[in-house]
Amino acid sequence: MKFTALITIIQDSDEEEAIKVAKEAGAGSVTIIHGKNIGLKEKKVFFGLTLEENISVLLFILPLRSSMKVMKALRVSFDLDNPENSGIAFTFPLSHVAGLNTEELHKFEDNVKIML
Repeated sequence: MKFTALITIIQDSDEEEAIKVAKEAGAGSVTIIHGKNIGLKEKKVFFGLTLEENISVLLFILPLRSSMKVMKALRVSFDLDNPENSGIAFTFPLSHVAGLNTEELHKFEDNVKIML
């Protein structure tokens, strides 16, 4: 089975909803990394403090067949194609994967059988 890494970077406030949308579209577990967005535009300053956007980086390891379904669900739900939004999603292929939970692997296999 071929796997893909789906990386989604969204605002921290949308984290729980994004995970819900991804799981409804067929994603299993997710790794969450918290960070701050440093864009090209100067950040707002309030009483000498710079206000930065807190972001969540969601890392999904998905079978190739289901990765586009999950990505499309996230694109539509969070309007990622709109340049006004600060979110982004992208995938890249994985040639070697170790450490996947066997329970999750069986779930992926069952989902692929359903799709066929």
